[in-house]
Amino acid sequence: MSQGRERDEASATVIPSASAHYSGASLSVRWVQGFPSQNVHFVNDNTICYPSGNYVIFINLETKKKTVLQCINGIVGVMATNVPGEVVAFSDRRLKPIIYIYSFPSLTRKIKLKGDILLDYNLLCFSYCGTYLASYSSLPEFELALWNWEANVILCKKSNPGMDVSQMTFNPMNWRQMCLSSPSAVSVWTIERSNQEHHFRIRLVKLPQEDGTLSNETDMLFPTSLPKDLIYGPVLPLSAIAGLVGEEAETFRPKDDIYPLLHPTMHCWTPSSDLYVGCEEGHLLMINTETLKVTVLQKLEEFPVLDGAQLINPLTLVYQKDGILASGIDGVIYSFIIKDTKYEVKPFLEFDGPVAHLAFSPSYKMLLIQTDKGSVYIYTFGTEPVLDKLLEACDGKVQAISFITPGNKYFLTLTSSGEVSIFSIEDGTCTGRIFLRTHATTLACSPSSSSAAMGTVDGSVYFLNILDVESPQLIHQAFLSKSPVKILIYDQRGIFLLVGTEEGKIFVIDARPSKSFQIFGYTESSKDMLQISTVSHVESDVVEVLVLSPLSETGRSRLEYFTLPIMLPQVVPENFADERGRLKDNFTHRYLYEVEHALSSAVLGFSESKIYGFCSQVPYICSYTMPVKEHTGICILKPQQKVQSKQYGAGTIYLSSHGLWLITIAKCGVLCIRDMFSLDTFVRCRSHSHHGQGIQNMKMSMDGQHILVNGKDDNTLVYLKWKRLGSNIANEIFEHCHQLMLSLAKTVETECDYLASPDYQCVPPEEETTEFQKKLSLYSSQEELAIDLNKIPWIQRKMEEAVKKEVRIFTPRRKEIKRGIKELAQIIAAMMEENEKLDTIAKLDEQEFCLDAEELERLHDECEEEVSKIRKDVEMHNLAKSYLTELIKEECWNSMAVKGRALKCFHIPYVVDNFPMKERTEEELLELSKVIQQKKTEIECLKLRKEIVEAQSAATMVKKHHEEEEEEEEEDEEKVVKSTSLPNYLLGSLSTDFGADTSLLTNQLELHSREEKINQIILLKDIIYNIKKTFNSEFDAAYKQKEIEIARVQEKNVRIAEIISDLELEEKVWQPVFEDSEKPERALVVEDDEISLQKYFAPWHKTKAELLTAFDAERLQQARLSDARHRGLMDMMGGVLEVKKEDILRMVIPQPPFMSKPDALWSEEERKQFKEYEKKVKELNEERDKYRKSLEAELKKLQNAIQENTQNFDEHLKRLFERRVKAEMVINQEELKINNIVFSLLLDEELSSREQFLNNYLQKKQDEKTKTSEAIQKAREDLDVFKENHDTLVAEDKVLDRSFKKEFSDISGHQVDVLYKLFKRRPRVPKQKTQTEVNTLVPYGERPGSGKLNKETFAQLMKSMDELDNVSNMPEGLDPSVWEHFCATRRAKVENEYKVKQKAACLLEMTTFLRKRMEDDDVVHHEIERVFHELVRLQDEKVKFQVNLTVQILLKQGQVELENFQLTLEYSDAILINKNIIEELNSVIRTQGQKKVASMMESKEVHKGIYQIEWEHKKMEMEMEDLNQKAWDIQMLFFSRDRQKYLNEPNYEGVIAIQIGIMEQTISVIDKNHKKNVENCKKLLKKLGKCSNQKDVANYNLSCNLREELVAVSERQDICNEIGSKLTCEKIARERYDNLMKQQKLTNISKQQAEQISILQAEVERLRMKTFPALVPM
Repeated sequence: MSQGRERDEASATVIPSASAHYSGASLSVRWVQGFPSQNVHFVNDNTICYPSGNYVIFINLETKKKTVLQCINGIVGVMATNVPGEVVAFSDRRLKPIIYIYSFPSLTRKIKLKGDILLDYNLLCFSYCGTYLASYSSLPEFELALWNWEANVILCKKSNPGMDVSQMTFNPMNWRQMCLSSPSAVSVWTIERSNQEHHFRIRLVKLPQEDGTLSNETDMLFPTSLPKDLIYGPVLPLSAIAGLVGEEAETFRPKDDIYPLLHPTMHCWTPSSDLYVGCEEGHLLMINTETLKVTVLQKLEEFPVLDGAQLINPLTLVYQKDGILASGIDGVIYSFIIKDTKYEVKPFLEFDGPVAHLAFSPSYKMLLIQTDKGSVYIYTFGTEPVLDKLLEACDGKVQAISFITPGNKYFLTLTSSGEVSIFSIEDGTCTGRIFLRTHATTLACSPSSSSAAMGTVDGSVYFLNILDVESPQLIHQAFLSKSPVKILIYDQRGIFLLVGTEEGKIFVIDARPSKSFQIFGYTESSKDMLQISTVSHVESDVVEVLVLSPLSETGRSRLEYFTLPIMLPQVVPENFADERGRLKDNFTHRYLYEVEHALSSAVLGFSESKIYGFCSQVPYICSYTMPVKEHTGICILKPQQKVQSKQYGAGTIYLSSHGLWLITIAKCGVLCIRDMFSLDTFVRCRSHSHHGQGIQNMKMSMDGQHILVNGKDDNTLVYLKWKRLGSNIANEIFEHCHQLMLSLAKTVETECDYLASPDYQCVPPEEETTEFQKKLSLYSSQEELAIDLNKIPWIQRKMEEAVKKEVRIFTPRRKEIKRGIKELAQIIAAMMEENEKLDTIAKLDEQEFCLDAEELERLHDECEEEVSKIRKDVEMHNLAKSYLTELIKEECWNSMAVKGRALKCFHIPYVVDNFPMKERTEEELLELSKVIQQKKTEIECLKLRKEIVEAQSAATMVKKHHEEEEEEEEEDEEKVVKSTSLPNYLLGSLSTDFGADTSLLTNQLELHSREEKINQIILLKDIIYNIKKTFNSEFDAAYKQKEIEIARVQEKNVRIAEIISDLELEEKVWQPVFEDSEKPERALVVEDDEISLQKYFAPWHKTKAELLTAFDAERLQQARLSDARHRGLMDMMGGVLEVKKEDILRMVIPQPPFMSKPDALWSEEERKQFKEYEKKVKELNEERDKYRKSLEAELKKLQNAIQENTQNFDEHLKRLFERRVKAEMVINQEELKINNIVFSLLLDEELSSREQFLNNYLQKKQDEKTKTSEAIQKAREDLDVFKENHDTLVAEDKVLDRSFKKEFSDISGHQVDVLYKLFKRRPRVPKQKTQTEVNTLVPYGERPGSGKLNKETFAQLMKSMDELDNVSNMPEGLDPSVWEHFCATRRAKVENEYKVKQKAACLLEMTTFLRKRMEDDDVVHHEIERVFHELVRLQDEKVKFQVNLTVQILLKQGQVELENFQLTLEYSDAILINKNIIEELNSVIRTQGQKKVASMMESKEVHKGIYQIEWEHKKMEMEMEDLNQKAWDIQMLFFSRDRQKYLNEPNYEGVIAIQIGIMEQTISVIDKNHKKNVENCKKLLKKLGKCSNQKDVANYNLSCNLREELVAVSERQDICNEIGSKLTCEKIARERYDNLMKQQKLTNISKQQAEQISILQAEVERLRMKTFPALVPM
């Protein structure tokens, strides 16, 4: 397999420090196997290439031969090819990467390109002509650069931050066009050239929305359709409302206006320089690169998809004639036949997985198809199309590699998905594969048989039969444990297979297939074991094993050494392993060692008990010697040798088969082979890069001639072979290999025969499980069939077997123990029953009967722990609730200076709330005091100014000619005095009704500045605070009154309750109380009656409470029995000493005892007693009636009093409610004023933001204008210089043509004519031959050539000239010297014509470049003018906004009634006038109206005549001026700037209206200033009079001096006339020209002033007519 020269330069060489024994040894790369992770490219019509790791792999499509080119600086980055030039460009991955360009097939480096990129190149692309190379890098530059790689020059570059490009292509028809696409944008880049200067021009394509519709985006910078708001001020763009002033304002859009756009995936060019773009949403776009018009192509009809596939997200596009080929994630390649704006879809090819890349060969005879996994197919077009699989990628990443014994023909690879492949060492071709479809981890081949073992993530080991390399088979599966298999290693003689798992167990398995891979047992080690190393000599009877594991706590490493006897298969298992499968320590002779350094790898030497370790934290390789004496515990090993590794990163160390070489690999990607004794490196080879995480695996064949190296991340497999190796070195390893193979020959032959025997059948994984289940069903019950024994690991089965054996052995003993426990339980139960019958003193506690106190204590501790856990959770929950409660209480209650509460009436449903208020902060109070102090200072200043004005006016009252001015000043002063005491309707609120001080407030008509508005807000907030405070004081008084009323009612209700009880009425006493809203603090206190759950009491607490209650009742009963006074009172007087008046109603006169007998049996005495009894009863009833009436009267009186008091309070609260409503109204009024002011401040900020943005944008455009002007100037200068050179060449060419006959004047005229014809003759340049078949297949046809092609054309032209210069073409009779001179002249003429042709093309290109720069300058100039107009408009809006204030006015409801009147919302010219002033004016007008009407009627006729005459006069004057002006215009007609402005300005009338408005404002200001200036002018007149007298005297003196000067001037004038007459004439002409220009300017100014005067006259007339009185009919 051929290789590149770079590989030879980077091939492994001997290190000078190595021993002389290994001098001359070196390694070379034989072949490289890798699969493409990037796009595959065509180098020519028969060769493709792709990068893999540190290499670029070339494959010949005809011979399938591979060629390798190695990148000497590490991993290959991005790559590009150019087919016409047959060159390859790729970048390396490092800081400040370099681009290398190589020629093919020689693979020689042509040039090395160094740019300014810091991190990495993302894309490379050649133009079709091959002269230009485009490179793109993302972070941090985001830079696109155009190279002339032949000259190693960057022609131009441009940075576009934030643009992440996924595809970059040149236009195959025009190298000056490029397309860059990303998942969010498509941009077209144009390369503009002016001689040697190149310039990038970028244009972004506006993509349609996700549904395929084109969106019409409005201009957000200068919107033209914003609505006008006549009330709330100007409406500004959203960027100004957002406060954006920088570049983000140019692209700002609100979230609601952003619609999801299509997401481009790939694009391709068409012969017409259009673009086809595929999108994730399934749309196909066509883009016109000149106009950037996007067309969404439509399907002609729906097509049936294959097997439910969907055409979504086209991954790649490639152009063909009349359409494109596209592939998606469904694995189907579709053919799109495009006609105009519609297309038809047809399935073309179908694959298993997604197709990632498509590419046509240069001749379009073949189509390259690349899948996402890296497989490559070649589809050949023709009468019988052929699909050939060129590369078949592995299913996943390569995890492990291993040689098939003896390692000189085949090797195995294992991928992460469980794919095992067999490859030939000779050429790297795949001979066989097996898919196990499981997550694999590691692989190892047996030295003693044609079998291999594979470890998986689920803890299984698969054994493969690789006797037949074309069809490997699965022969056995061992499920060891549920922990993933980490390490698999055979000893050197293939006796044992050691399996290391992640949980730290090392399983020992018989490596022979004939023994069915018997599992001997396992031994335990550390969980984080790193490596297992074995030593198995031919003459030794043991296998030595070394296990390396880290000690992260101490920063050391632990080494575990044990041995396995080779007679282990013949030993009874009970002798070397326990029942659970663990190997016995006395059988394995285990020893523990520790080293001071942290090792990443360690191996066991073949002799002298040596250990070699690779340090992970320091760059050293150390050797250790194990002690000969036996020891117990941990032995610390000291390094015997310590050599620098010169490799960085964690590495791995291996031992050759004969044990004399140490092979080390590391993260740096360098492989080193060292001498075992000196540890010196004698071969060093860089096969991978640290960018790909270095080397993952290394394997050396048994004879040491073949080395395989696998990368970790780049997935590249490199085959190294000795380029030079000494005969002595080779003999050493050959002899060892020969001896080892002789010792293993018998075993290998036996095992191979066993594997090849027909009785030995191999079963696939799925079928093996089925066969096992069938066998299981024959000997198992239905319940046992439910359990799949294959899913139980070996270690678990051994554990279960041991447990069953122990259960079987100890079952009788268990039954005996259980029976004893039952008997003991019965005895204890009887003892407890007997204990219950004993006295309290003799009783034992229940704990005394507990036999297992520790278990009881443990259960008690568990209960306590659970209770404490629950208690902690409850406490944390309560703490969280308490914290939230405190937050709410602090925010809504504690922070309130005045708590919010309500007050309700007694009888009517009125509720009055107070105003909750927070305490004002110190900052607010300080700010308020500053504002108050400032306002007071302003008021004092205003008073002083008034006093000054009054003093001045008093001093001027003496002068009579100032009386009128004094009256005006007095009127102004009266207006000022009136304005200081504004009524409520001008204040905008009724805050004065609550005692608020409004004297410090600024008049609403004078709020112009920002500071005044902020101060006004602070004062209004203070007024609101005072209003709330005032109302709250009234509320507090009412609240106290209600408390008093409730107390009075409660006091009276006591008596009412007594009366009701005496009268035995069923009425209920009305008892008013405060509700929760009136006392909100109740919500913060939980009463006992609010708790629905009963409180928990412990049993001992309940018992105690019952005893205390019984004791208290007994004590009270005994006290009553011992009290004789109380007992006598109760027995004799009913418990009362005297009878109260209230007891009359309950008093009863006892009947005489004889009343029980009949009346006939009564005696006289008894009859008398009966009469007395009746008398007493009558008197008692009378007393009862009298007392009952008095109680009823008292009850009614009390109830009326309560009713009256509560109704009075309700009336008071009703008034307070009205007061509350009014206070809330006033507060709302003040808050409305605050909101209006805040809105005005906000609008002011928006206007300022908009103005600042426009200024920034203007500055940006001015900078662009400067750059474009400089570019135009530079391009014009270059064009002038180049044009001069071109004209010189053309002139020289004409001179050569004209001087032909003069040069050959020595010969005859006939010969001169013949030579001149030959001089004009030009050879025909043969065109390049193109096959008709290629022209029909290639859709792009003939494409423009490059500079290289032009040079070749010129060389062919010169070659053709040599044929014309041949002597055979010389005319007869011509001298040969003349012919030679003629040939030289003709050749010079041809060369000059070629130069003129090249110069003309370049001149046209430079002219186009200048024109485009001028167009760019015009665009920028137009944008600047647009910004200027927007600034002027914005300033006008800002001025109007500052003058047009929002005023809040109070109007009484129903005061103004309008009937049949349309309300106007435009009040720009309205003036607020008091109603009284209007009424006074109306009364005066009514009285004076009749007098004035008569005089007006008389003067009316006179004025009509005067007006008519004046109008006719003015009309004639205007006509005369118009005629004169027209005559003058005809004479001086020119295209002025105003006319240009009129024609160019789209809204010319609007601009004129703005100017008129400005002029009107100017006139009003001038009128005010004029009145002030009149007085100043009068004062100046007197001063000027005095000055004029002084000037007269000075003029007299100057006139005297003037005469003398005139004489001197006349003398000098005579001298000047004689000397410089010509100069004087030029001065006179110049002065006349200046006078004419001044006259023209003055004429224009006079015209403008005349127009302004006419406008002002019209305005004065309009104002005068406006003052004409209007008589209102009474």
